[in-house]
Amino acid sequence: MADMITQGDEPTARRWLGSAALIGGVPFLALAVLVLTGHANPGPAFVAMMLVALMALLLSRFWLRDLARLDAVLHHSAIAGGQQPINPKLPALADVAEGVTRLSRSLAERSEQIGRMRRVDGAILESLPDPLLVLGAGREPLRTNAAARALFGARAGESGPLPGDTAALLRHPALAGAVDRALADGIRQMVDVILPVPISRELAAQVIPLDPPLADGGRLIVLLSDRTRERAVERMRADFVANASHELRTPLASLMGFIETLRGPAKDDPEASERFLSIMAEQSERMRRLIEDLLGLSRIELAEHQAPTGRVPLADMARAEAEAMAPILATRQVTLELELDEGAIAAPADAEQLAQVLRNLLENAVRHGHAGGVVKLATAQVPGSRRGVTFSVTDDGPGIAREHIPRLTERFYRVDKARSRNAGGTGLGLAIVKHIVNRHRGQLLIDSREGEGATFKIWLPAE
Repeated sequence: MADMITQGDEPTARRWLGSAALIGGVPFLALAVLVLTGHANPGPAFVAMMLVALMALLLSRFWLRDLARLDAVLHHSAIAGGQQPINPKLPALADVAEGVTRLSRSLAERSEQIGRMRRVDGAILESLPDPLLVLGAGREPLRTNAAARALFGARAGESGPLPGDTAALLRHPALAGAVDRALADGIRQMVDVILPVPISRELAAQVIPLDPPLADGGRLIVLLSDRTRERAVERMRADFVANASHELRTPLASLMGFIETLRGPAKDDPEASERFLSIMAEQSERMRRLIEDLLGLSRIELAEHQAPTGRVPLADMARAEAEAMAPILATRQVTLELELDEGAIAAPADAEQLAQVLRNLLENAVRHGHAGGVVKLATAQVPGSRRGVTFSVTDDGPGIAREHIPRLTERFYRVDKARSRNAGGTGLGLAIVKHIVNRHRGQLLIDSREGEGATFKIWLPAE
């Protein structure tokens, strides 16, 4: 037993000796006084004193061990929520042990209940249709739901902290001010936020302070409502009316003039009637293409803020579009040269929209290039820090002056208006290309010099 005292750690040995002194100290001192005053025989008294010390040490050992077990059970219940059996050696601690067991069981049940409530809360937050962020006292994002991750560019199934454009949102002056006011005043704040890059988005944000805070330290809930589509619909209606009224005015005036002529001076002139009907058919086809492009552009703008999903092998797409363009190439006697990298795969990407981009670029190259000339179509992988994929279309046309290049993607902007209309263009092809590329978080690069043709290159994120 002495070895156990000397080999144990110092605090335990001190507690053991201290408890033994409390238990056996009074009888030990009483025996010592009896020996000193001559009222007890020293031999038997010394044996009795050793027995008292031994029993005090044994009782102290059992006492401390049972107390240590009680402490361990309480600690385990508080940390892990589990239960451990207690078998005290001292009968006096039996009632205490039973109480500790009941307390441990109650703590375990309460811990399990709290765990279930947290899981239910997490499931509710995750399934909410509106994007939601939980911020800590330091304004850092602690939790998000699936709608928030999707809004800011996470792929399907991805979890964890907000990806993508979160930093831009939290740094936005309007939202940062609302967060500061909510923390200072403890009152719900509402604010409109416009994120201009990479795609313009308009959000309505509610900043809701939490008192008391959540278990994970959450002090604020930021509830977002994406108003981009609603605003885009409003602008689309106004733009469609303005663009349609402006661009349809000329062909409608031509049709009305020809109809009036056919009813009057050319009523009995078969040759003039045939010529005028041919022109009217061309103008009607132009209006049809214009309206289709306007509606297509409006649909693209409505979904521009929503990142696409899927993957597109660019080489397969290029071959399919080249085959579809065969009749137009044959009409203009244009040769299409292909340089395709089979490993160039765009992701995330929308196959139908990227095919529309390539179709528009090929049509422009054939339309503005030389008859009997050459158009080159290439796909490639881009290594390095700006990893991605590209596809490019190069023509041998008259080229584009540098002052016109920044404005080529504007609606109805034409370098040579007469030549573009005669070639059958609506003036919306490159505007459609720009908005589709923006939706894919890509980039349109135009390289051209007068007299040397033009190259239109699209960079896209890769897998």
